[in-house]
Formats: sequence, C-alpha cells, structure tokens
Amino acid sequence: MYCIGDAFLEEALKEDAPYGDLTTDLLGIENEPGTIACWPKSDTVICGAQLAARLFEKVGLTVDRAAKDGDRLPAKTVFLKAGGRAGAIHAVYKTAQNIMEYCSGIATRTAEMRLAAQAVNPNCQIAVTRKHFPSAKVLSLYAAQTAGARVHRTGLSESVLVFDQHRTFCPDDFLERLARMHELDPERKIAVEAGGLDEALEFARAGADIIQCEKMPAPEFAETAARIKEICPHVLVSAAGGIRADNAADYARAGADFLVTTWPYFGKPADIKMDIQGARRK
Repeated sequence: MYCIGDAFLEEALKEDAPYGDLTTDLLGIENEPGTIACWPKSDTVICGAQLAARLFEKVGLTVDRAAKDGDRLPAKTVFLKAGGRAGAIHAVYKTAQNIMEYCSGIATRTAEMRLAAQAVNPNCQIAVTRKHFPSAKVLSLYAAQTAGARVHRTGLSESVLVFDQHRTFCPDDFLERLARMHELDPERKIAVEAGGLDEALEFARAGADIIQCEKMPAPEFAETAARIKEICPHVLVSAAGGIRADNAADYARAGADFLVTTWPYFGKPADIKMDIQGARRK
C-alpha cells in the first residue's frame, strides 16, 4: 500500500491558509452549513480522491466517497461528497481540487500509455522516472502507480543505472568496472544505458542485467532487443527517451520488457468540478 502521511496533507493545508481564510471571515459565513460534490468533466482515471477525503475529514467535514483511486469514471459521475461548515469547506476545497486534478491527469495519461503497450504486448510494463516536477515526487509516483505503472527509480540510492555521464569518467576500463559491480553489490541488478546496437551487445556480454536503449527509433530498437535476447536471454531490455502513449505500442511490439517514461507527468491536469452549495441557498 502506498502511504502518504498526515504530515504531507497538513502541510498542504497550511500552505494555502496559514492564517485562516480572510474572505470567509469578513463575510461572516464561517459557521453556515453547506455541501461539496466532486465530479470529472470528462472521462478520467480518478486519483487523489482518497487524499481529498482525508483532507475533508481533517477539517471536520463528513465524507461520502463513491469511488476509489484508479477507477475510470465517465464525465459528471459524482465520486466524492462532503458536508459541514462553510469555513471548513473553503479552507480545504482548493487544496483537494489541486491534488485530484494533477494526480488524475497523471493517472489518466499513465493508463492510456499502459493500455496502448499491453494491447500488443501484455507483459510490457510502464516504468516512470524520477524526472518529475521538483518537490512533487510523492504525488507523481502515487498517481502513476495508481494507474498501473511501475517506478523506474525513486532516486539514486536504491538502484544502479550507468549512464554515459558515468562512463565518461572511466572510458578505458569501463567494461572491467562493470564486471566488478556484481562482486561489490551482488544483490543489485545492474542497468546500463546504450545508445546503439554495438554498445548494447557489448554491455550485455560484459554482465549488465538490464540494457536501457536511449532514443532508438522503434525499428532499431527491435533489432537491438532481438540480438540481445539471442545472446543473453536473461537480460531485460527497456526503451527510453521520447516514449509516449502514441508510440508505446511500437516499442512494446518491438520487444521491450518495459518502457521508461516521463511523459505521464507533464500535460494538462484533469478537470474536476467542485460544486459547493450553501444549505440556505434558494
């Protein structure tokens, strides 16, 4: 289970209203009763509803949630309702909306990409990178995983991925260093980025467990993946660089074990309607 702690949610609330809501206070409506209902304006993979519900509860609203994160909902399907004081509703609703819209946008794009890839290669996985917007790691990864993606790397500390930017510091003996990496840390798989067929085969023969093919056209990637599997059947082959929903099927069909992508992170947020009604409204 992906855990987002209370401290994260409390900080998000504090950021938007560090000293209260001046508008609600001046209008004198803080204790007026009201309701809020949430629905997507178009077909959307909902994400962040569970977090929004927790935010609502934190300010004392009663909550009714009719969908879980990861559900694909048609437009205008109410998935979350809450009721309580106007002051509480206004203190929380924009933060909740922001979380749901950005997370649902990422989740919807991730689902689109995963469905495209797995339609032609059911075993091909989508793996999202650490190249998300700064300080947005927890929500970005949560949203992508909600829609079925795997995490390529959360950061530098838990996985080994050798780039050209590493190899430039050991150009003369890199293959020897690669061979020794398993001895130094036998528990880890070693991934190496390759820019072409010859490099990919060389690194596979030298002991890499994963070859990450960077910015290869799909036909070149297909040849590279086939050759690697021919000489080293146990080696995993991933496609990276410019992988999107509109070309995911091409690389999945070409033999990718997984697709490394940042594409789901960057795009239009989902459009979630937050319908607020006062109990005394005529």
